[in-house]
Amino acid sequence: MRNIELSDGVVTLSPLTLEDVDAHLAGEDDLLVRWLNGEPSTRASTEEYVRHCQDQWADEGTLRAFGVRAGDDQTLAGTIDVRLTVPGLAPGAANIAYGLYPAWRGRGLATRAVDLVCRYTATEGARVGVIRVDPANAASEAVARRAGFTYMKQVREADGTCHNWYVRDLKGLAAPR
Repeated sequence: MRNIELSDGVVTLSPLTLEDVDAHLAGEDDLLVRWLNGEPSTRASTEEYVRHCQDQWADEGTLRAFGVRAGDDQTLAGTIDVRLTVPGLAPGAANIAYGLYPAWRGRGLATRAVDLVCRYTATEGARVGVIRVDPANAASEAVARRAGFTYMKQVREADGTCHNWYVRDLKGLAAPR
């Protein structure tokens, strides 16, 4: 697994590890299940997902999953991931998804994490960041706008769900620290 750490001095992003499983299980709430996971996590499903993420890092796959860490002790506050190729997105467009645990919401941390991951994603060759948000998820839409994304369109996905697409040009972004 690649040893990568991105930070703006408030938020730090680093690859998820098996040591994050307990914190994720403790932090997950109904909103994360509804907007991000689709179903409650179990220890087995979370460990399987983290191992998959580690394999993607090791194999230079298209998924880059980070733990969002904050506070003096770099507590796991949530997750953010980038998919460098996604069916339905143009080449050079990367999908970004994020979620914070309840205790960490409302502090601007998600916006900071999105900005860091955009800068990282630009160094990986992506030209555009895309955030797809359920129209009922006002908090996530607000994060996208604060992070410099612009509403592009509403799309009905193949599974019937509807998402508002927000986009951000990544060309010329400076690499994160």
